[in-house]
Amino acid sequence: MTGALASLVGRLATTAPGLRVETGVGALGQYAYDASNYRVPPRAVAFPRSAEDVVAVLRACRETGVPVTARGGGTSMAGNAVGPGVVLDFSRYMNRILDIDELAGTARVEAGVVLDALQSATAPHGLAFGPDPSSHSRCTLGGMVGNDACGNRSVRHGRTSSHIEALEIVTADGVRAVADGTGLHPADAADAERVARLEADVRALIGDNLAPIRTELGRIPRQVSGYQLHHLLPENGFDMARALVGTEGSCAVVTAATVRLVATARASALLALGYDDVVDAAEDVTEILRWDPTAVEGMDEAIVDTMRARRGPDSVTGLPEGRAWLYVELDGDDEADVNRRAAELLDVLKAQGRTTGGRVVESVAERRSLWRVREDGAGLAARLVDGGESWPGWEDSAVAPENLAGYLRDFRELLAGHGLTGVMYGHFGAGCVHVRIDFDLVTDEGRTAARRFLHEAAALVVAHGGTLSGEHGDGRARGELLEVMYSHRMIRTFAAFKEVFDPEGLLNPGVIVAPAPLDADLALHQIQPLATEFTFPHDDDGFAGAARRCVGVGRCRSDAGGVMCPSYRATGEENDSTRGRARLLQEMVRGETVQDGWRSTEVRDALDLCLSCKACSSDCPVGVDMATYKAEFLHHHYKGRLRPRSHYSLGWLPLTSALAGYAARPLNVLLRGPLGKLLARLGGVTTQRRIPAFASRRALRGVLRGVLRGAKTGEPAKAVLFVDSFTRAFRPEVAGAAARVLADAGIPCTAEDGLCCGLTWVSTGQLSVARRIMTRTVAHLDNGDERPIVVAEPSCAAALRRDVPELLGTDAARRVADRVHTFTGALTDLAAADWTPRELPDDIVLQTHCHEYATFKRSRPADLLRRLGVGKVDEAEGCCGLAGNFGFEEQHYDTSMAVADLALRPRLDAVGEARRTAVVADGFSCATQIDHLAGDRGLRALHLAELLDPAADQAARPGETS
Repeated sequence: MTGALASLVGRLATTAPGLRVETGVGALGQYAYDASNYRVPPRAVAFPRSAEDVVAVLRACRETGVPVTARGGGTSMAGNAVGPGVVLDFSRYMNRILDIDELAGTARVEAGVVLDALQSATAPHGLAFGPDPSSHSRCTLGGMVGNDACGNRSVRHGRTSSHIEALEIVTADGVRAVADGTGLHPADAADAERVARLEADVRALIGDNLAPIRTELGRIPRQVSGYQLHHLLPENGFDMARALVGTEGSCAVVTAATVRLVATARASALLALGYDDVVDAAEDVTEILRWDPTAVEGMDEAIVDTMRARRGPDSVTGLPEGRAWLYVELDGDDEADVNRRAAELLDVLKAQGRTTGGRVVESVAERRSLWRVREDGAGLAARLVDGGESWPGWEDSAVAPENLAGYLRDFRELLAGHGLTGVMYGHFGAGCVHVRIDFDLVTDEGRTAARRFLHEAAALVVAHGGTLSGEHGDGRARGELLEVMYSHRMIRTFAAFKEVFDPEGLLNPGVIVAPAPLDADLALHQIQPLATEFTFPHDDDGFAGAARRCVGVGRCRSDAGGVMCPSYRATGEENDSTRGRARLLQEMVRGETVQDGWRSTEVRDALDLCLSCKACSSDCPVGVDMATYKAEFLHHHYKGRLRPRSHYSLGWLPLTSALAGYAARPLNVLLRGPLGKLLARLGGVTTQRRIPAFASRRALRGVLRGVLRGAKTGEPAKAVLFVDSFTRAFRPEVAGAAARVLADAGIPCTAEDGLCCGLTWVSTGQLSVARRIMTRTVAHLDNGDERPIVVAEPSCAAALRRDVPELLGTDAARRVADRVHTFTGALTDLAAADWTPRELPDDIVLQTHCHEYATFKRSRPADLLRRLGVGKVDEAEGCCGLAGNFGFEEQHYDTSMAVADLALRPRLDAVGEARRTAVVADGFSCATQIDHLAGDRGLRALHLAELLDPAADQAARPGETS
């Protein structure tokens, strides 16, 4: 720690006791990035809990000459949220909604409040915050203020600045003030003179520069670049609050805001319109705007193709034919009237002849699916289905909507002239285009070419009367280009405005004023490929390329929707998010901040609470697979070293459980007593859970004989039932039920016992052992038999489908993987068309295994159950928390239970007695967690095979209440 930093930390310990300040390698590595192309390692990260903490930090930084960068969700695409000094993370603690005034239609919120949290709080009042960026599930109000964010419905609601009543700020010298529509006011009477002087200096500056401010600023709806000084003009009432919006934390630090809310519409309709290309789509925008839409959003085919490849063909439904699309949303008070207007608009657009198809999307599920594609656009465009990478940098230009088609036409010619490809999407109704471009930002030649392109792109958008930025801000990506857009006098005025507020230039240096070169501090660098066990077939640079998949969009920091990331949802810590872990792995590969490579304790600690649920491999728009990265890291980290005790006790469970089956009854009695607790402690296993009872070999043999009898007496076997280690060791009755259901569904099977997928060795990073186990299994299964392989345990099915081919990398492994089905998948894809199962319960509480959710997207248990006639399927959306070995490890028990509290426990607590309710969980871990949570109430989780078993009694069975 340097002298200045030590002095700063020491001072804060005195002036802000209790303030959390991180200076370790882990925090510095994670906060060196946002969602941009840039990497700027900070010197410290502070997590304020109050405005007083912010005052203390700013005063200490001013005394020590250390810069300060304010940060919300860290989703900035222009490098707005990284800086070389202290990073203030408002999202961790300053995230309270302080007041909602329904009558006034306002809310007062702290800077770290996530937009979705505000929307959830205001929805019961029929109100919402108008701007709605695609990152609404993790972006903060402070970040939206910093960038002057807009969103999908900006055609109706405009920019954040249009919805700000007042901002509570701290100046660079640590003075608290309130900026509103009439000026600047002290929060403390003792600071009245300082605040009055600051306001007077601003008024004088505006008075001296009226002409350029009036002629150069506020020309088009999305002109976000630079400072919005036109709000300070006499005719605009000297609105200091709106003027500070969009300054990217370079003039003052916002701690709270009072925002105006809008009434939510009673009805809405969504049109999906298809086009041959984005230029044709843009040509229709002018006509569409005449119909007063709330949203006009565009995107091209690359995003849709990537979504379908990553999440399954059914992940995008309801789009008409085309290679580009517009979403048009209309709203109103009457549903019939809105639908009528939508149909009329569709007829008008079809008559104009540019659409390739169009429809009014009536299904709520289809609407949700389509909006998710658009909202994940930035991530989906970053790593496309063909493996190509694209980057921001020129991702936010905007023109007047009537100029959009001409601008796009010229912009595509510019791309082609530079040999570049861009993936386009954005707010077409507002003239704002988001595009990610396949820049080469690694080599010197590529960076020089990117710089040349960006200067030409800036000149092009200015020639079309547009702006460099329409909502993301200038940041490090476009600050240098402001001189292309504005006069020298305007640039000097921006600098003078900042100097009034921040004379030492300590607030977010390098953006807007005195900007850093746009090709400085780029994150990408030359890398040396690492020798790994996994093949990483989808990443050209192996492990390094896989870790580089994370581009920082931060979807893993969402509190709802999908399953990713359970540990972050439980702790709220960046260190426990998929993004935080990926960024630290990138630092490890880079070898600067993290210098000890695979042996890094900081990386190990960041990965420690990863549940290896694999949800990120599906939910992350760029397909980060942290479970695989963790397994690879643990393999190298502990290579030639003593491992944690649980790696032996739980990692080798398939072997020890097979042995336990020969003496199951006495062993179970032994493990229930004091010796069991002692053995658990010795094995690094928590004593707060019961060790599941082992099944005897006799029970397993009885089940297998039943399967074989069924195969011999019926029609020829059409499938192979893979009896996995968990089913074999703990619930062989599931294998019997699965065989009977498969036969009943027209898929009679034979059983394959004694093989293992290697999952437990993978999850504990013992990849050499896993490789040997998998090789044996593949050699046995790849014997010319092409029948489907059905696996009752979803985690083992996922391991066979994905881990086996990616670890072994052989054609044989891929052939076996292609044959693997989950039990749900077999019934979905292979069952006889006329199959009808036994009578099912009215209600089902369902816990879908995370690995099944991530790996087998086309066959979901919830969809199957609904198709089979279950009236209500209440799915616990999220991880159960046990997650294989994770929840059994003593140091992870508390986190395991916190994850269970997010979704699973509330569903179990809500199981009532008025109607028949079954609890279904195919995963052994999930079923074990359910037993731990609700077994004392008589609830037991059934495997889907047990639920559908034709041999089961018609009366309520274990796992049902009646």
